[in-house]
Amino acid sequence: MKEKIVNFFNDVYKEMEKVTWPSKEELMESTKIVILVSLGIAVFTWVVDFAVSEALKAIL
Repeated sequence: MKEKIVNFFNDVYKEMEKVTWPSKEELMESTKIVILVSLGIAVFTWVVDFAVSEALKAIL
């Protein structure tokens, strides 16, 4: 059992060496994009919710 655990962590270490990590600049750019898209979706959702609420108030 101990051998399996050690082999597992050795395999994890080997695979982590193969990973291509993003540079700081790439990470910052991706973070900005995610934040902007999230804010855009939030604003869109708020606008649609507001419009539907006002439409229902007008109907009822």
